[in-house]
Amino acid sequence: MKDTVQVIDTEGYRSNVGIILCNSYGQLFWARRIGEDAWQFPQGGIQYNESSEQALYRELEEEVGLKTRDVELLGCTRGWLRYQLPQRMRRHHCGNRFIGQKQIWFLLKLTASEGQVCLGASTEPEFDRWRWVPPEVTVNEVIGFKRAVYRQALQELMPMINGPSRFIAHA
Repeated sequence: MKDTVQVIDTEGYRSNVGIILCNSYGQLFWARRIGEDAWQFPQGGIQYNESSEQALYRELEEEVGLKTRDVELLGCTRGWLRYQLPQRMRRHHCGNRFIGQKQIWFLLKLTASEGQVCLGASTEPEFDRWRWVPPEVTVNEVIGFKRAVYRQALQELMPMINGPSRFIAHA
């Protein structure tokens, strides 16, 4: 079930989790949104009375079909990372106060077979394709307004699997 009660803070940011899933080669899970040529990491809203970690595992199962037992949690960002949506993409039914997302990003390592990935696990799938990519691809391919947050999340989390000098973020 998708976000039944959205949590939007007083500044207009919706609470959200971002999921960076890696394989044993340090490649990252990259998914294409249904009906679009837009690729991104899985992400989703934190529901009322749900912790960010609970939201992480709910979203992981809904969007990717993986369960807690299929992954190892390697870490998360120290704090919220924020991006604003372009005006044309803001949801008007939320009023003028919804301006973007604030996200806690989690780094997970796939421990199960990639055959466990199932993009159709939810009744409302978000993705129709996925592939493994090097970290640099994600920053270069993601939609522009998310780029700075992706760069921040990767700079903070990639050293947990690759050591401090592996990921080079281009400005």
